[in-house]
Amino acid sequence: MFSRPTAILFCLSTALHAAPGELRYNRDIRPILSDNCFACHGPDKNHREADLRLDVREAALEMKAIVPGDPAASSIMDRVHTTDEDDLMPPPESKKTLTDAQKKMLAQWIEQGAPYEPHWAYTPLVKPEFPSFRNPQSAIRNLTDTLLQSPRHGEKWARVWLDAARYSDSNGYEKDLPREQWAWRDWVIAALNRDMPYDQFIIEQIAGDLLPGATQEQVIATGFLRNGMVNEEGAIVPEQFRIEGVFDRMDCVGKAVLGLTLQCAQCHTHKFDPITHDEYFGMFAFLNNAYEAQTWVYDEAQQKAVAKVRSGLTSIRDRLKKQTPDWQEKLAAWEKSVAAQQAEWQPLPPKKLMTVSGLNHPTRLEDESILTLGHPSSSSDHLIFAEPALDGVTGLRLEALTHRDLPHTGPGHSRHGIWAITELECHTQKPGEKDWQKVEMKNATADFSEPDHRIEPEWQTKADEKSERRVGPVAFLIDGDNQTAWRADRGPGRRNAPSVAVVQFATPLKAPAGTRMRLTVRMNHSGDGNGRGQRAIAMLGRMRFSTTRSPTPKTPAVDHAAQLAMQVPAEKRGADEHDALLTAWSRTLPEAKKLNDEAEALWKNWPAEPKTSVLHLAEREPEMARSTHLLERGVWNQPKHDVRPHVPAALHPLPAGDTADRLTFARWLVDERSPLTARVAVNRVWQTLFGTGLVETSEDFGTRAPTPEHHALLDWLAADFMRNGWSQKHLLRTIVTSSVYQQRSTLTPELREKDPNNRLLARGPRFRADAETVRDMALAISGLLHEQVGGPSIYPPVPQSVLDYNYNPPDYWHAPTDAQRYRRSLYHFRKRSMPDPVLQAFDAPNGDFSCARRTRSNTPLAALTSLNETLFVEAAQALAQRILREGGGSDESRIRRAYLLCTSRAPTAAETGAVLRLLEQNRARLRAGELKAGEIAFSPLTKPEALPPDATPNDIASWTLVARVLLNLDETLSKS
Repeated sequence: MFSRPTAILFCLSTALHAAPGELRYNRDIRPILSDNCFACHGPDKNHREADLRLDVREAALEMKAIVPGDPAASSIMDRVHTTDEDDLMPPPESKKTLTDAQKKMLAQWIEQGAPYEPHWAYTPLVKPEFPSFRNPQSAIRNLTDTLLQSPRHGEKWARVWLDAARYSDSNGYEKDLPREQWAWRDWVIAALNRDMPYDQFIIEQIAGDLLPGATQEQVIATGFLRNGMVNEEGAIVPEQFRIEGVFDRMDCVGKAVLGLTLQCAQCHTHKFDPITHDEYFGMFAFLNNAYEAQTWVYDEAQQKAVAKVRSGLTSIRDRLKKQTPDWQEKLAAWEKSVAAQQAEWQPLPPKKLMTVSGLNHPTRLEDESILTLGHPSSSSDHLIFAEPALDGVTGLRLEALTHRDLPHTGPGHSRHGIWAITELECHTQKPGEKDWQKVEMKNATADFSEPDHRIEPEWQTKADEKSERRVGPVAFLIDGDNQTAWRADRGPGRRNAPSVAVVQFATPLKAPAGTRMRLTVRMNHSGDGNGRGQRAIAMLGRMRFSTTRSPTPKTPAVDHAAQLAMQVPAEKRGADEHDALLTAWSRTLPEAKKLNDEAEALWKNWPAEPKTSVLHLAEREPEMARSTHLLERGVWNQPKHDVRPHVPAALHPLPAGDTADRLTFARWLVDERSPLTARVAVNRVWQTLFGTGLVETSEDFGTRAPTPEHHALLDWLAADFMRNGWSQKHLLRTIVTSSVYQQRSTLTPELREKDPNNRLLARGPRFRADAETVRDMALAISGLLHEQVGGPSIYPPVPQSVLDYNYNPPDYWHAPTDAQRYRRSLYHFRKRSMPDPVLQAFDAPNGDFSCARRTRSNTPLAALTSLNETLFVEAAQALAQRILREGGGSDESRIRRAYLLCTSRAPTAAETGAVLRLLEQNRARLRAGELKAGEIAFSPLTKPEALPPDATPNDIASWTLVARVLLNLDETLSKS
């Protein structure tokens, strides 16, 4: 019955299959125990009943639950056979019960000595002996190589990885605002096209930013971990959802890389797999010590421009040093003089933080700065309450500070990191008094301010049509006018820098001990949006206040970046601190004017608008390292003991001596000793090619996963995959040029009965194509498909009712009316709260969570979609025109061309006859006026081009109706 290739697969699997009548633990017994017993008698000791553990042989024997060779003496058999509900196992409340066949199997296994086996997925990979295949036909080999070299290859396989990576173009949750993340998608496509080794593919996505000399592309790669949802609702606690984000990353790594349900150990020790609660947080710790970063992405020309600016600035600094041989001594002397002139500032420790007309949760950091994360309000008053020693205080300092959790490090929350402060007010309340007294302020100074100008269109609101909000000098900070604001945007390349402002009190404060201070930071210079559904937010993300008793406090004529650099001990200063100091010093030297002017000219060459931006991770500095605690029941604010980074003992150990960071974790994931990573990668490819993986539960290779019928084949492919440089193209070539893949997919009655799901691989794969492929095939067959690779997502046409149904209707959703409309579905804008109706009808996920395998349904809704949805109708119209252009002069020749385009074969005589009858019926209805050609044949983007001169509107309409049928044939939509 079975073909020779299948017989070879059985040879590979003989090591797994026992002799007739002999039971095997992994194949026969583990599924029974796992499904019915391990939840209460498995790895989780905190929830283990009767202290009985059945997943470990020694423990089961010690408790006499199993007595090898003697079922009658084994208490497990008493428990499964008893009629006493108090003793019956599984307990009645579990809604589980063992069949008679399962009970008999348990008894037989015990009689055979109750041998246990290590779970197959946790055993080291050993490449089994593999009988040699005959070489594939050269035509097949050449076609395979051609397809592997096509840029379409990266697009096809990127779709598979995007599911696992939960890619989306929006943030999710209530607001579900757009995000720019398509640069990461482009990275995936490019990596797959150049056949990046899979181990490097994983390392760069987990920890590309930590690689020595990390490139822009390697930083972009870590967007993989930032693809999860981001909650922008008001009043959220940012730390709660930061931790939720790390949980999501753990789930993604578990499903996409390890093939383990890690999330099951988030709240307690895994019920079925050897992953303890502590080990879960040991892996969590590797991902926990990172910033939620965002950075600009520059195209090739922009990268060259940036490199030229940086190189030019380095050259200027080198020339400055050369023309000033004693520059080190002079720089040190200058530092001392600046420090001597500065006022003494005492950081103001905030005792209470709150917002008015805003829903944010400002938090106090160790350096007394105030950080506001989460969804920033467009208009808000930050109130800072403090109780410092105020008597004799003469002035106040406000620092706008950067932070790597802010967009492009901030200091602001706008998409460029820009901010604006409308007004700063100070009030005091003396002990025993209820009223707050306003403190008059004067003489505002800053290290940098923009010139006075009207706020730009990006930041304007409808109210600005009648009023005129302005930004500019620091004097606006205390002018009492809510229409003006201090802003310090230094321009491209320099805008993400700290700034400082100092204000003097009109008279020194006379405040007894216990006097309270209330600072109000008003920020209402945000905009309505910028055409992408993103508000232009002017909120300052991180600030710090300090007080002084200096007689006339003011800001030194030095950029705040240099002032902060001076506070770093010389031996700990990095390149950024050194450059800031050197630049600030050079501006005080008359002889350096020419060099400084040259530097200013260079900065103007920095790209004004980068290609895009990307969310990614950035490791925290050692001194800022975040501690990880085991969280009771996985609750974010229920920390218990500290947990150091470590990995499950059941898997391979960490490399000795490596730093416990994300890079070490990434390398551990793809270590050749890993029993899981290569198996999971191979299984994902097999699943894509055959419709089902060798392991059906591709997200779960754990103890509840059924032993694959072709375990030895999986191991052979996984070991071969690693030994050939983790080459995904080699893996694909191996599978698709095999005789197994090239079998006919014909299903005989005998095969239907014996192997309905093709688990024995006795025939070739046959299944309906994935959602994106269904749509793309219709466009490709019709000739409409636009072949551009990469770039921003496009908005597919959707019914207005779908847009209106959203809680926050996307006013930015404008479907293209040019060729971009027909780009591949990979480039559709994916909005989590509004799944694309077409792709959803064909089972595409929405990106909320990592999806290791799609469901495959067969519903009337799918058929209605492929018949009537806008792009399918337009594809049918275009296909009709293509048939008339390319099909020759007769109906029969046109039918042959149409069938070849849709099914890659010629029609049978019966099929030709059926289409001819349909064609004549359509023509008759058009002649009779039952159908209107103008309503069928044309849409704005499918006008006739180069049609035969005798083609009439009725001809085009008739063939359009035929094209709709042919595009919806099961053979057209299915891989076969």
